[in-house]
Amino acid sequence: MKLPRILLVCCALLPGVPSVSARAADVRDVRLWAGPDNTRVVLDLTGSARHSMRVLHHPDRIVLDLPGVGVRPGAHAGATGAVRGLRFAHRAGGGLRIVIDLTHAVRADSFLTAPNDRYGYRLVVDLAGGSPGLPRTATVRPNTATVRPNTARPSSPPPAVAAAVAVKPEHAPAAARDLIVAIDAGHGGDDPGAIGKNGTREKDIVLAIARELYNRVNGEAGMRAVLTRDGDYFIPLRERMQRARARQADLFVSIHADSVVDRHVDGSSVYILSQRGASDEAARWLAERENASDLIGGVSLDDKDDVLASVLLDLSQSAALSASETAAESVLHELTQVGEVRKPQVQQARFMVLKSPDIPSMLVETAYISNPEEERRLREHAHQAKLAEAIHQGIHDYFYANPPPGTHVAQLVAGASQRTVPTGLMAGGH
Repeated sequence: MKLPRILLVCCALLPGVPSVSARAADVRDVRLWAGPDNTRVVLDLTGSARHSMRVLHHPDRIVLDLPGVGVRPGAHAGATGAVRGLRFAHRAGGGLRIVIDLTHAVRADSFLTAPNDRYGYRLVVDLAGGSPGLPRTATVRPNTATVRPNTARPSSPPPAVAAAVAVKPEHAPAAARDLIVAIDAGHGGDDPGAIGKNGTREKDIVLAIARELYNRVNGEAGMRAVLTRDGDYFIPLRERMQRARARQADLFVSIHADSVVDRHVDGSSVYILSQRGASDEAARWLAERENASDLIGGVSLDDKDDVLASVLLDLSQSAALSASETAAESVLHELTQVGEVRKPQVQQARFMVLKSPDIPSMLVETAYISNPEEERRLREHAHQAKLAEAIHQGIHDYFYANPPPGTHVAQLVAGASQRTVPTGLMAGGH
């Protein structure tokens, strides 16, 4: 028997029971990704939605409020990483409250992403770092409905990825230090990056190349490599840069695979930070002086006036950009030995991962994964090894031409120079 229309309308208006047509969206699924230091919570939505987030303590938890949003029966998640569990509740007057119970205190960020060929709207909550010893002061974040674009497409099983193996080379003696190379495999976890026609995911390919590069750099005397990620998990862009700075890296190399609509486009390219990107980052550091205490070799900016702080920052950035260009040119030259180079000069862009004010940084687009032939080669271990070796050789050539003082490489270069000086000259002869 059909209910009278007036009754249907009344039921739809009952407090806490919004009608399907009145809701902005539903949560239809929940997915979790966990890395060593980060956990990502992804809420798959049927439509766009506003939200607000609060981070609370005693006990540690995150509260999300989504006005005009419902939840479907199949939406649930277990526990992983920093997430102990999730709870859903309808709010009086409509809308959904989601409580994410945590294992410990965290730093949290949230954002809404636009639909792509694989997913619809997604509300992403990134949980970074944290330990029981973190300051337990509740923070409140305002409603953030900014949509971030994503162009991922359906994927297939990833190619085989070689592990980053432990290598024990002859490293620096006590009187010198090793050079530190931070290697960043782009994307990861819920962010697959670009996806080729045959389903190859950028995140898998670049991790394989990053591990190959890691093994080569870490196997060279006087150099040590560190990976920003060594598994299928996501790391926020700014944190990748922060991890390199925390390890006091001498060079930062981010590995990616490019993609465009035209499937005929191919070749490698290398990017450094643009002047506009450097200016934007300088403004951010100057606006947040307390975060720049270790910016210039341990010299704090928070006790400097605007002019002096700006000069110190500009000197640091100028040196880093100059070194970035030199190192990038060296890597680009080596990539020409592997295959086609799309852009024969080092390019400049405002990529977030390149914005470290005191570490020379580059982003290497190894190939166009959107090109079927390059996609095929990218899946081959032999080609991954060739790309890694080219990048490694470029890094080697850069550091041996520009050895930082106090490093073992500087000692090796000095020793080689002395051995090439004619005996007569060393003895003062003519």
